[in-house]
Amino acid sequence: MEKVRFAVVGVGGLGKAHIKGIFNNSSKAELVCVCDNDEAIAKKVAADNNVPYYLDFYEMIKVGGFDCVILVTPDYVHREHAVAAMEAGYHVLCEKPLAQTMDDCQAMVDAARRTGMKFMTGQVCRKAPGFMKAKEIVDSGEIGELFYVESEYAHDYQFLGKPWRWDPVHLRYSVIGGGCHAIDLLRWIAGNPTKVAALANRKVLSDWPVDDCTIAIMQFPNNVAGKIFCGIGVKRDYTMRTCLYGTKGTVICDNKSPEITLYRHAVTDNGKHLYPAEKIPVDIANHNVTAEIADMCDAILNNTPIECDAIEGSNTVAVGMACVMSAAKGGEMVAPPYVK
Repeated sequence: MEKVRFAVVGVGGLGKAHIKGIFNNSSKAELVCVCDNDEAIAKKVAADNNVPYYLDFYEMIKVGGFDCVILVTPDYVHREHAVAAMEAGYHVLCEKPLAQTMDDCQAMVDAARRTGMKFMTGQVCRKAPGFMKAKEIVDSGEIGELFYVESEYAHDYQFLGKPWRWDPVHLRYSVIGGGCHAIDLLRWIAGNPTKVAALANRKVLSDWPVDDCTIAIMQFPNNVAGKIFCGIGVKRDYTMRTCLYGTKGTVICDNKSPEITLYRHAVTDNGKHLYPAEKIPVDIANHNVTAEIADMCDAILNNTPIECDAIEGSNTVAVGMACVMSAAKGGEMVAPPYVK
């Protein structure tokens, strides 16, 4: 196999970014078909890219002709489509969040183990250059030992339109749907939290079936404390401001900023304590699906490991679910229901 042949399912929005990511990896990736239940969208995207289109997912996997399926679809259909694709012999790249229930997550983990197919969860913050640099600084020990980490997902869904995010039957908890970015980022840097306590409310999107604001504190390994904030009715520009506090310094970053700030403790000759700020330039690529697709191609072509696999994607959902359960209990401490 010289190139990985991709089928993209769900091409009305972020699916187009995945298609661009495939073309950006043209030396090892190829788009062979698209699928969407909106025929007008499917037909146009297919024509723009000179590939066939499908309206029915199961017809697409029956006809085949590709190696990997990219799922850019509502959370509640991820399990059904991912499991069917793997059982039919296709690798899967599934957009975040992996699901909204732990049963769905476990089913995808089990299917990946059973079939041996490659599975990637698209937690794209792991590919944002600023966050990658921040993790590199932490891992190097440059800011000493972590003692506190925090991240926020602040967005305004009020003007994005309701569709499937608002579905009162298939609930999309905001702290899992959007907050998974902040949760996954802190898990990636600090490890799996052992306990979570959260509070939530609904004051902006009052007609939605889920809370629009959640704040949670977490206990990470090595006695590191942490906090996430998720707001989907926030009246400001979208941000994922993240702060990482260590015993020798601090990193402040945001996936929309062209630089991250590194503070390090310094002592002058006369004994004065200073905290000079170093501005480190980084590229802005807050939805760097091109890098995800490059990794997926390497995994399939060269059998390299996938960092954010089904287990990683599931355990981010587990922390989000712990937030939901804790908030429902008025802030009671809850252990995340990690997959087995």
